[in-house]
Amino acid sequence: MWTGDEPHISSKTGFSMSITPAVINIPATARSAERARLETNKLAKRLRRDVGQAIGDFNMISNGDKVMVCLSGGKDSYGLLDILLHLRAHAPIEFDIVAVNLDQKQPGFPADVLPNYLEALGVPYHIETQDTYSIVKRVVPEGKTTCGLCSRLRRGILYRVADELGATKIALGHHRDDILQTLFLNMFFGSKLKAMPPKLVSDDGKHVVIRPLAYCQEDDLAAWAEHKQFPIIPCNLCGSQENLQRQNIKAMLQDWDKRFPGRIKNLFRSLGNIVPSHMMDRELFDFANLEATGVADPEGDTAFDALEFPKEAAAVEWL
Repeated sequence: MWTGDEPHISSKTGFSMSITPAVINIPATARSAERARLETNKLAKRLRRDVGQAIGDFNMISNGDKVMVCLSGGKDSYGLLDILLHLRAHAPIEFDIVAVNLDQKQPGFPADVLPNYLEALGVPYHIETQDTYSIVKRVVPEGKTTCGLCSRLRRGILYRVADELGATKIALGHHRDDILQTLFLNMFFGSKLKAMPPKLVSDDGKHVVIRPLAYCQEDDLAAWAEHKQFPIIPCNLCGSQENLQRQNIKAMLQDWDKRFPGRIKNLFRSLGNIVPSHMMDRELFDFANLEATGVADPEGDTAFDALEFPKEAAAVEWL
């Protein structure tokens, strides 16, 4: 609100506003546009900050790297490429980016979408065509989940392509929510405390795989994809996606996030605050040879201590 006797033009919106001696009423459409612009700026900064933080925390990209960005056509991989391109332009190091898509010959796959998009961006790219769809359909019984075999075939092909392109890092588009969903899938169905690492070396020791979106929320990536109007390719072309247990885990976490604000953030932070001596993995901690030494250990047992939670957590119904 502005008061005065002379005409005024907003430096933010550029709109000219008629003035009474008392109050200007900014048009609702102008206020909405300005609010949307500010929210979009905050979203962009948050995503770029989260990706930059993850890259720094885990030393994902080094000077001179050639990063192969695996582009599926979904919102997450588009967002990954977009953010990395921005960060490369402002990073204190130099690295190259090449986008790679694996055309698995799924029926209805729009093969022209990604080449057109990447050419318009001026980004170097490679489209690898391999009919893994037919292999999976032939091997996996009808009604069974195809994702396991499909993923293994895809991974092997991408490793080969990385060698051929001279890529030193392989960047995947998994985000924070993917990592948490994987944690619960492994606990519920695999009896393992295992998630997705932000950085790993392949089994053959030849490739470094990175997940720069590890700190990013899926909702932020969805909002960014809508803002940027990425040409999204549906991820359910194989017809099996909606039957996955991952969808059930995702629904559970979304419900928790609505009913218990902060729970998902705490769950994610816990992945970086593991205390092996207070778990039960004998490979990670030598319980068998644990003896009293008579010397106080500041990191020792707190089994008899009351758990301390923030005050606001007292009213939370923990499930």
